[in-house]
Amino acid sequence: MERLQEVFAGLTGGLRLDLSLNSVLRVLVLILAGAVLVRVLTRLADKMLARSKGMASLRVYILSVIRIGLWFLVILMAAESVGIPTASVIALLSVAGLAVSLALQNTLSNVAGGITLLVTRPFQVGDYVEADGVGGTVSAIDLSYTTFITIDNKMVYVPNSQLSAAKIVNYTSQSRRRVDLNFTASYDAPTQTVKEAIREVVDSIPQILQDPEPVIWLSAYQASSIQYVVRAWTANADYWNVYYAIQEGVRESFARHGVEMTYEHLNVHLMGQGSAAGRPSSFQTADTEDDGEALK
Repeated sequence: MERLQEVFAGLTGGLRLDLSLNSVLRVLVLILAGAVLVRVLTRLADKMLARSKGMASLRVYILSVIRIGLWFLVILMAAESVGIPTASVIALLSVAGLAVSLALQNTLSNVAGGITLLVTRPFQVGDYVEADGVGGTVSAIDLSYTTFITIDNKMVYVPNSQLSAAKIVNYTSQSRRRVDLNFTASYDAPTQTVKEAIREVVDSIPQILQDPEPVIWLSAYQASSIQYVVRAWTANADYWNVYYAIQEGVRESFARHGVEMTYEHLNVHLMGQGSAAGRPSSFQTADTEDDGEALK
C-alpha cells in the first residue's frame, strides 16, 4: 500500500493520497450510499414533476440535471475522503463554466426563455397566436425555439428569448371571440334604416351567438359619411366565416334597402366673379380620393 502511495505521489507531483484499506472501504461505502441517495432523490423529483402539467416538457431535462449534480457531489466527497483537494477542482470548473456560458450566451438565453414559456404556459400546441410580428398555429415548443405554422402554410421558428419578452396574443385560449366591423353610410340614409339593414344580415348568420346579443351602434360622424359599428360574438372556429359573411351580406343588404355606402369626397362651391353680395353663382360637387384634393 505504501508503494502504491509513492507511485501516486510521483504521478501527482508529490500529492500523497490516503489509500489505506479503511479509506478505500470508506470510499466504496460512500459511493454505494451516494448511488442509493441519487436514485431516491431522482424518483422523488420525478413524482413531483409528474404532478405539474407545466413541467411535463422539462421533466427529462430537469431529471438529468439533478442526477448529474448529485453524482458530482458524491464524487467530490469521495475525492475529499482520500485526500484530494477539491477546492482547486471546483475553482477550475467554475472558470470553465463561465467560459462556456459566455460562449453559449445566446443559446442559454433561448433555453431560459423556453423554460419561462413552458412554466408560464401563455399558449399551448395547437393555439393560434400572434407574437413578435408572427401569427400562426403553434406546432411545437422546444427549449430553444417555438415553431409556428402560418395561414399560408409556412413554418416559422422563433427564438424563445424573443418570444418570452414579446407581447403575446392568444386567440384560442377563449372559446368565443368577438367580431368587430365598421361600415359607413350616407348622411341621407336614416339611421334606423341602416341599422335594420345590418341587423338583417346579422340575424341571417346562424354561427353568431345570441348571448351576448349582437349590437349595432352609430359610432362616429365623419367628413363624408356616418360610421356604424357591429359587434357580434361567435365561436373561435367560426370567426373568419362570420367575419366575411357579414362583410359580403351588408353590401347586398344596403343595396336592397337603398343605403348608399359613401366614399371620401369633398363639396366645392365655386364663386362667380360677378355675383352680388358675395353669393355663389354656381354650385358644383367634386368627388376626390382619400387625399382630399378637389378635382378641377
